[in-house]
Amino acid sequence: QVQLLESGGGLVQAGGSLRLSCTTSGSIFAPDLMRWYRQAPGKQRELVAGITRGGSTNYVDSVKGRFTISRDNAKNTVYLQMNSLKPEDAAVYYCNALQTVHSYWGQGTQVTVSL
Repeated sequence: QVQLLESGGGLVQAGGSLRLSCTTSGSIFAPDLMRWYRQAPGKQRELVAGITRGGSTNYVDSVKGRFTISRDNAKNTVYLQMNSLKPEDAAVYYCNALQTVHSYWGQGTQVTVSL
């Protein structure tokens, strides 16, 4: 059984920073691809950032230059450093791990950004 556990969400003022973490456990090690998604109320879930096992990254345009995704394969953990947060970044953030054809999701962590 594979589990993904996210942490690090919370309330922050606009312009502030948060770092999300997602640790995998169970029968999975160094997934091929790890991604962060987010979903705001009334909106579709969107891909925020992804990172391959080898460290190649990609970002949605709206977070480029502000967010950084990284991973520590030895710790089975992926991070999302979020700087210069904006109210439009508020959402539930979900971690996703892709291993061959299997996709696994965490339960989500809430990020709230106040003015």
